[in-house]
Amino acid sequence: KCSILMAVSFSRAREPMGKQPAISIIIPAYKVEAWVERSVQSLFDQTFADFEVILVDDGGPDRTGELCDKLAAADERVRVIHQENEGAAGARNNAMKIARGDYLYFMDADDWCEPAMLADMYAMAEEHGLQLLVTGFFIDTYYGEGKFFREVRTAPQRVYATQREFRENAHDLFDRQLLYAPWNKLYQRAYLQERGIEFPGTFWDDLPFNVDVVREVERVGCLDGRYYHFLRARAESENTRYRAGLYEKRCEEDQWLRDLFAGWDVDSPEVREFLGRRHGERLLGCVENVTCADCTLSGVEKRAAVRRIVEDPRTREALGDAEPRTTMMKVALAPLRAGNVTLTLWESRLISFVKRHSTNLFARLKANR
Repeated sequence: KCSILMAVSFSRAREPMGKQPAISIIIPAYKVEAWVERSVQSLFDQTFADFEVILVDDGGPDRTGELCDKLAAADERVRVIHQENEGAAGARNNAMKIARGDYLYFMDADDWCEPAMLADMYAMAEEHGLQLLVTGFFIDTYYGEGKFFREVRTAPQRVYATQREFRENAHDLFDRQLLYAPWNKLYQRAYLQERGIEFPGTFWDDLPFNVDVVREVERVGCLDGRYYHFLRARAESENTRYRAGLYEKRCEEDQWLRDLFAGWDVDSPEVREFLGRRHGERLLGCVENVTCADCTLSGVEKRAAVRRIVEDPRTREALGDAEPRTTMMKVALAPLRAGNVTLTLWESRLISFVKRHSTNLFARLKANR
């Protein structure tokens, strides 16, 4: 790929604002012409104004780049990078190179946020000198015109007194789904720069990025506020597609987390149970991946793929540690625990059917697992 100096260009021939902003908001934008204006408007509507927005037009075929330029023309706090397609990770990394804020905030171009988000996050981060601030959020799964199911993720109101205290409680934050995505967090830019932390060029780059962030972080706080609306109207359709290598990816993610806690020397029954239950839940997705409508494997190949998952020693260890919290999840994991390939396949076909034909029901079941 070309260097950033050759591959990107700015949409407006002007220097950035002279005053360093408090927050740099980075938004990758690819094929989001239907959503990007609403996303940025939710930033214009913030009660906190000391920020810059860096929109990265990631070389899509639609009018996204044109709309980004329109937004930049409307507000001097907006800058636009136009580049050839590199994906979200490359877009974010290129924007990080020119960001000037004390803190970085990452947003998706098809989502939106509540007006008090930046003000509340910045106030808490500044008051406690945080390197990382984590908040709650909403997941809005749309299943019809104007119809959606809203899942609420809450964060504890807490500032961790020491690095050790954060590490010993990090499994709870992971369990609440708070440490995976970048858009419910405020990152101290100096902390990321000093350690050279960037988004890796890998499929599903959010988790490894945040694992790198928390590995050495010392000053962490959580804010019990729900501000960000993650919309699943588009994301859910992506998740219905067959992905070759999904099982290997989930095993890789599981190992990242196990290595993280081992490196911290944090080992407790609670951590082991969380890791086992987390991996077990994702194994259901791996099995469903081979029974979804888009899977190109033959019947024999599907059975072999499921047998490989069921008989993997890692699966046996994870399910041995897991303690499902709901009856539904106990039932869902039972075929895997029993090592029964046929039952696992039949259950997976049922999950695929519900996922394909009732987005609303699937979202509710997933939220209450």
